[in-house]
Amino acid sequence: MFRQVFHELTVVTRGRGLYEFTGEVEHWIRKSDFRDGLVTLHLQHTSASLLVQENASPEVRRDFEKFFERLVPDGDPLFEHTLEGEDDMPAHVRTALTTVNLSIPVRHGKMALGTWQGLFLWEHRRHGHSRRVALHFIGE
Repeated sequence: MFRQVFHELTVVTRGRGLYEFTGEVEHWIRKSDFRDGLVTLHLQHTSASLLVQENASPEVRRDFEKFFERLVPDGDPLFEHTLEGEDDMPAHVRTALTTVNLSIPVRHGKMALGTWQGLFLWEHRRHGHSRRVALHFIGE
């Protein structure tokens, strides 16, 4: 039977970094008894992003952060928008370079992720936030 379901998750961050939330989405899929379809995730913020990334090696997450610190440094005099501090505009640029939407196939009740893949919220601000992720499943 075809259906669609909406849900919202909150991911609490402690500041800049990657926060895995694969388990929360897996739990929602299992609890909702989804079989086959597509789950779409949408982050409702402009200073954080969503990634499918390696979930085994913490060095990968640290290297991402080091790379983006070099690419889009806080306090760059190029930026005029500093209303919320020197990390304000760099956080928006980081989001623009990544994404706020993901679509993951669901097959036999499980997300079709690779062996080392996980879902991450990437917080681009120095301070912690409560980030809302809208989920939409369509399928059976």
